[in-house]
Amino acid sequence: MFDVLKRNNVSIQGKGEETIIFAHGFGCNQNTWREVAPAFEDRYRVVLFDYVGSGQSNRNAYDPQKYSSLEGYAQDILDICHDLGGNDFILVAHSVSCMIAVSAALQEPQLFKKLVFVSPSPYFFADGEYNGGLDKQDIDGLFEMMDNNYLGWSSLMAPLIMGNPERPELGEELTNSFCANDPAIARQFAKVTFYSDYRSFLPLVEVESLTLQCTDDMLAPAHIGAYVAEHMPNNSLVHLKASGHCPHLSAPHEVVRSISSFLKHE
Repeated sequence: MFDVLKRNNVSIQGKGEETIIFAHGFGCNQNTWREVAPAFEDRYRVVLFDYVGSGQSNRNAYDPQKYSSLEGYAQDILDICHDLGGNDFILVAHSVSCMIAVSAALQEPQLFKKLVFVSPSPYFFADGEYNGGLDKQDIDGLFEMMDNNYLGWSSLMAPLIMGNPERPELGEELTNSFCANDPAIARQFAKVTFYSDYRSFLPLVEVESLTLQCTDDMLAPAHIGAYVAEHMPNNSLVHLKASGHCPHLSAPHEVVRSISSFLKHE
């Protein structure tokens, strides 16, 4: 057995009685929250972590079968919660972590007090009247490129996902984060990310939640944030001025304000 806190490279800061956990997206690690998480340390115990296979996690703990679905990543979150003890956790999740959070909250709803979804998408492709924003054939082609040239795939995709072309340093940071990952693990995580369909689970989540929606987000267009808010019984939607898919990097102060307002700090 692996020690959970070491396995997931868990970092704990802050001094509050309640705990807020920040969950990173695909290809990233806990460092992507560096401009957001410290703002909550005076009120909360702030927990950052890396999913197994990402960042500085223990990659010896990676099990391809376990992580062949988002439930495997949800188990990482649940394990961390159990190790920390208590309940009423506030979980802030980005991108694919939003649906990982949905999975965790459905498995053990008593653990969570509030959920915050940053740039969520329950399904990335078109299906009837639903349009997730991406073309399946294009994604299939990108997976072929991922197999043949992972670094080239990262250099192509990361800046597009980040958006904000007038700030190329942001795209470069995301590219470097993608490139630091093990290609085989990254490919499996990407496949799980893009091909999962969590639309049917949204109405089942009773935990109070917030959706933060950006403009010009290639992975989670504006109508997707509205879809999430409409199909979750206790979800409220905030449209950010920030653009792209990673507002915690491109507009961290706006993200902090929105989360703080949701948590009734303002």
